[in-house]
Amino acid sequence: MRFAAWTTALLATAALLLLAACSALTAPERPPAMPRITMSPAPDASAVRPDKGLVVTAHDGTLTALSAHAGDVTVPGSFNASHTVWRSDWALAPGTEYVVSATAAASGGATARITGRFRTLSPRRSFDVLSVTPNDHETVGVGMPIILTFDRPVEDRQAVERALEVRATPLANPAAYGQHDTRAYSASYSGPVDGAWHWFSDSQVVFRTSTLWPARQSVVFTAHLAGVRAAPGTYGTADRTIAFSVGRRMVSTVDTRTHQMVVRQDGEVAQRMAISAGMATTREYTTTSGVHLTMDKGDPVRMISPGRKKGDPEYYDVMIGHAVRISNSGEYVHAKNNVWAQGRANVSHGCVNARPDQATWFYDNALRGDPVIVTDTDRLLEWNNGWGFWQLSWYEWLKGSALREPGPVRAFISPMIPPNLETSGVARTELT
Repeated sequence: MRFAAWTTALLATAALLLLAACSALTAPERPPAMPRITMSPAPDASAVRPDKGLVVTAHDGTLTALSAHAGDVTVPGSFNASHTVWRSDWALAPGTEYVVSATAAASGGATARITGRFRTLSPRRSFDVLSVTPNDHETVGVGMPIILTFDRPVEDRQAVERALEVRATPLANPAAYGQHDTRAYSASYSGPVDGAWHWFSDSQVVFRTSTLWPARQSVVFTAHLAGVRAAPGTYGTADRTIAFSVGRRMVSTVDTRTHQMVVRQDGEVAQRMAISAGMATTREYTTTSGVHLTMDKGDPVRMISPGRKKGDPEYYDVMIGHAVRISNSGEYVHAKNNVWAQGRANVSHGCVNARPDQATWFYDNALRGDPVIVTDTDRLLEWNNGWGFWQLSWYEWLKGSALREPGPVRAFISPMIPPNLETSGVARTELT
């Protein structure tokens, strides 16, 4: 009996221990996760650097709604793939108050909300766009660059270049010739062919495509400079936008050996012109070979001999009609009634002259940015002579970008030039 009682007590004790052990294995239920929202700049912050932008982040949840305003202006931005982070697309405007409201939700249904305001700093110095080419609403040729000049030197080229946006799309009813699909080449450029910026100085940067623009494009350029930090204490205070169109493809070739100029529009010959080029007795009287762009035109244009004064040999001071400029060294395609030389001899002071009626046709049809490719002289067009940007290869062009890296150097073997390709063995570039 005593043994039975001891066994019964032992079993009871074991049962109690087992019950206690089982109870210990059952963890209490965790409370549902509560989402949390943070924003940078923080609510009520003042004198905030505008170049840092606005970032709103959800912790333990996802952002379900967000609004950010500066007065009546909505701040553009985007979510990441998981909807946990929202970032403003561009820098914020300096000296401006912003109001932010955001909502987040957790998987269990819990929600959180934040509302805050902050103010960006007022800069000690500002910088702005001094000039931009082409003009707003201008129709240009297929070689046209975008030339941007600032009113102050830029120290942080990466920050400024990152704020320059170019979007190109075909016009509503484009012709079939030369069209390409639009694609995004970077966060701030989309278009039919690759394109990049090249810094020529601390105050000037130029955009060029890798090959000529396809014909009939609509291009919108925006410099999102408001809030961009160009140098310590120096910020942009305003954005700048222009819209322009790329017109038909007009490319001219000038063969100074045969004294002929051929103008093609959309691949078809529109004019064959007998011409006379520079006499080449001196460097300044030698027409430059390479890829020129038409820059402006006048009727008439006053032309004065370079480096000479009245009474000197070969001095001239004349008014020339229907003149289209193609460089900064005094070169024009213009009218001149010396048909005895045109098609036979080069007797000009460096310009390309043609019969008045044909020069008038070229003048009337030329757009700024039309390529004029000159061959067979012993003076090359410098890349910084006018708009000689196409004298740089794409590899060389990318080396001038603060954001793009050029690819490996490739050996280039010049093929036979197809008869329908308006290019030159002299020009060091790829135009197709």
